[in-house]
Amino acid sequence: MPDDQSGIRYPYPDAPAEGEAITVAPGVLWMRLPLPMALDHVNVYALDDGDSWTIVDTGFASRRGQAIWERLLAGPLQGKPVSRVIVTHHHPDHVGLAAWFMDHGATLCMPRTGWLMTRMLTLDVQEVPNAEALTFYKRAGMDPDIFEQRRTERPFNFADCVAPLPQGYTRLIDGHSITMGGRTWDIRMGDGHAPEHATFWSQDDNLVIGGDQLLPSISPNLGVYPTEPDADPVTDWLRSCEAFQAYAQPDQLILGGHKLPFTGLPTRLMQLIDNHHGALKRLLAHLGTPQSAGECFLPLFKRTIGQGEYGLALVESVAHLNHLHQAGLATRILREDGAWVFQAT
Repeated sequence: MPDDQSGIRYPYPDAPAEGEAITVAPGVLWMRLPLPMALDHVNVYALDDGDSWTIVDTGFASRRGQAIWERLLAGPLQGKPVSRVIVTHHHPDHVGLAAWFMDHGATLCMPRTGWLMTRMLTLDVQEVPNAEALTFYKRAGMDPDIFEQRRTERPFNFADCVAPLPQGYTRLIDGHSITMGGRTWDIRMGDGHAPEHATFWSQDDNLVIGGDQLLPSISPNLGVYPTEPDADPVTDWLRSCEAFQAYAQPDQLILGGHKLPFTGLPTRLMQLIDNHHGALKRLLAHLGTPQSAGECFLPLFKRTIGQGEYGLALVESVAHLNHLHQAGLATRILREDGAWVFQAT
């Protein structure tokens, strides 16, 4: 199925039903786990290692997620054990059930930064936002009504949907290789959406496992959070996309963390790069007068942002403003209401 506007193609236009799998290459199964949000699924993959499976990413830690995996293990995975779990990056929909598989005998492989982030974030449980988070929201120019609501309500806690990881793991390293599913894969790290995000490029055929680094039709969230309020993930993201261009081929089948497997990666990388350059250009034009992150949604996203997506929009707006500020294209001053406001130089 082609994308008429880009030439990107989707060889498997129908996603697997819950508890079922689609074979996308010899020894490679594509499955889905549900998510309780607007992006309502995460893709996971199983690679046949003969007497066992390697699983790539896991979904949220929940009773429903475990039940679906048990159906998959008994059905498409033919009762063979999972001996290894690969986690592309530390976000909850990818690492959530890794510990559950480890409890059932699997080993864990993931990037060091992702392992450390997961271990740290599962310990950081808050009943209400802490002072640093509230200051961050103020500095971002959060809508006052939303700020008052969030000030006293329980925030999202990583530990709500990620089982605590045991200590032992195997580090995935940029430039190294790994064998799984009867293939040898080059490990290449991306950045921006998550620090040290692993992608896997088969040496033996045209498969690429891209996680959230290589997605069709949507661009992953590039967010700044209270843990690193001056971060510039936009620069990290653009550098990663540009680096991947050296390895991208039109016929590679990209197995991403969301949406459908696709071909046409060179085109898609250009789209991902151009998307953020276009957003930065619109944002800079908007900064003729001082604006906070919360006042930049329309030029950045070209649509109205609802309350359900407000948080992700705010942290992405901060990311793009940080980028302009650190590139010397915008100034930043603290407004009387406690918000950073940015203005084009």
